[in-house]
Amino acid sequence: MALNDDQLDRYARHVILKEVGGPGQQKLMKAKVLVIGAGGLGSPLLMYLAAAGVGTIGIIDDDNVDLSNLQRQIIHTTPDLERSKTDSAKSTIRALNPDVTVITYPERLTDNNAADIISEYDIVADGCDNFTTRFLVNDLCLKHKIPLISGALSQFDGQLATFKGYEYDKPCYRCLVPNHPRGVLSCAEAGILGAVAGVVGTMQAVEVLKEILEIGDSLAGKLIIYDALSAASRTIKLPKDPGCKFCN
Repeated sequence: MALNDDQLDRYARHVILKEVGGPGQQKLMKAKVLVIGAGGLGSPLLMYLAAAGVGTIGIIDDDNVDLSNLQRQIIHTTPDLERSKTDSAKSTIRALNPDVTVITYPERLTDNNAADIISEYDIVADGCDNFTTRFLVNDLCLKHKIPLISGALSQFDGQLATFKGYEYDKPCYRCLVPNHPRGVLSCAEAGILGAVAGVVGTMQAVEVLKEILEIGDSLAGKLIIYDALSAASRTIKLPKDPGCKFCN
């Protein structure tokens, strides 16, 4: 698949990177990425994946745009209020890069539909806000051997990790969170500094692009913890749990 003149112009800053070049851009254009949640994390994630030329982007979210979303969910605007988040996000992506194929799922991810949806994609990026969905996504990514790039937010903090639990020495999400934790507040309950979602969601996009391009060091087996108040981040090792019932 050769790049046409418009694509050479659009992706020129990628093409001149020796780690990407024309072949790397073609990889991006052939890739299929599913983004779970078109909210705080999903917004910058979706926009940067689209800008990078990822060929097919799936978006699953069963919510509508609310005024309180606009403080951080930058893919939506005031005229989108009450509109489904998947339709709103699709419109923004189409305006940014009409070459991208956008597949929308205006529904909640459940046991009934998750396997059929997730199995169609090369990479899954999870930006959801509940542990039930996170566990479901992890288990299916394990089953289908799909890399999972997972982000999480709380007030002034963020976490980011890549899970490849199907590899013998890499952990899955349940190695980090084996059971549903108690007392964890959602952003709606605890609050969130809007720009923190932008930082972590953008970092999530970088990790997706790295996995597609097969460049740099994968975050598999590591966890990034970002603290906005101290302007600091640290990366810690995340070992595989030998007692994990899911990836062992």
